Amino acid sequence: MNVWQFTEQPYHPVWDATSDPLKNILPNSRLDPRKAADLYDEYMAQWQLCDELGINIMINEHHATATSMSASCTLPLAALARTTKNVRLMSLGIPIANRADPVRVAEEIAMIDTYSRGRFEMGFVRGAQYEVFAASGNPVSQTRRFDEAYRLIIKTLTTHDAPFSWNGEFFKYRGVNIWPRCYQDPHPPVWMVAIGAAAGGWIAEQKARVGTFLNGRASKLLFDGYRRRWLELGWGMPPVSQFGYMGLVAVANTETEAKRRAYQIAGYIRTQSRLAPQFTSPPGYVPSRFVAKEMRLKTNKEYVAEQQTLLTSSGKRVMLAKASIDELIDAFVAFAGTPDQVFEQVKAYHDYVGGVGNLIMMGQGGDLSHADTIDSLSLFAREVMPRLQDLHVDGYEPPTLQRAAA
Repeated sequence: MNVWQFTEQPYHPVWDATSDPLKNILPNSRLDPRKAADLYDEYMAQWQLCDELGINIMINEHHATATSMSASCTLPLAALARTTKNVRLMSLGIPIANRADPVRVAEEIAMIDTYSRGRFEMGFVRGAQYEVFAASGNPVSQTRRFDEAYRLIIKTLTTHDAPFSWNGEFFKYRGVNIWPRCYQDPHPPVWMVAIGAAAGGWIAEQKARVGTFLNGRASKLLFDGYRRRWLELGWGMPPVSQFGYMGLVAVANTETEAKRRAYQIAGYIRTQSRLAPQFTSPPGYVPSRFVAKEMRLKTNKEYVAEQQTLLTSSGKRVMLAKASIDELIDAFVAFAGTPDQVFEQVKAYHDYVGGVGNLIMMGQGGDLSHADTIDSLSLFAREVMPRLQDLHVDGYEPPTLQRAAA
């Protein structure tokens, strides 16, 4: 199992200092540049430690929010490509539906891949719903724009014999011919993020790796949909390296201390709902058929619960934003405890979903201190990570579509 360290690089000092929404409308006068610089130094130091510990590095990107100062994932990855020597680096991801210039994205990818001598993996996302406003985008066309940007980036990275032109719905270029080309041939591995099971089939068709965040037991449906599509296309069973799951991870010498750390990391979850209502669901961002289904079933309490809760091992449903650490552990959203406990929790999730080859751990989140983050990462690398390499799956088969629907 590959392990990746992830932090959203939060600016947490303002979280408790205001009751205002944290995204889009919170003025940046609330940020102290000196404190932001201190936090950036801490996050960079944690990633540098990961290079020594053998933990890969994943960076994402968000905009106009105090929950994440990562306004560009390619900038820190370019720096880390030169200052790290051992681990792999991943962008998960670049919100290409909101980017104005996909060819520029391809150029940045090629540069980072060359800087790192082939240690880069590229991940693409559509972007969070509230970021449509920050990007002055059209939520109705976001999916089509993402698809065209993705196809253009792949063509740009794999065309070497002559410049080509592009005349699409959203992007037009007279001559595309990037320098340098990628270090890896034909390009770095591709990652995409999904939550619902329906997206698994399309991602499988691209042979991209699929990552999913904090959706616990529901991730099994996504992974099984991906596996079924590979089987339908005659490619056999996909290797576990195609799957990645992000959970909160906190390790300590005692269970009590680990859960305290996990609670601080889970500040990431508790702040996600601090969003002004006008930004929660821009018209057209969610396909109309899903909106219509939700409206038809809005009086169905069971359906509503499924949208807002996590399923625990007992069948109980808990609200994600209000769940206790024990409930988050039981729902496979958090892995927290002593090294032995964390290993058993990760193994249980791995077995439940039929195998996962990448653990993307949010080892820093919320207001977890730098010292606690360093201690947790070091303990994980020393006493948990070596045991994860022995996990395997014997004879797993995804349920049929009929069984899955049942």
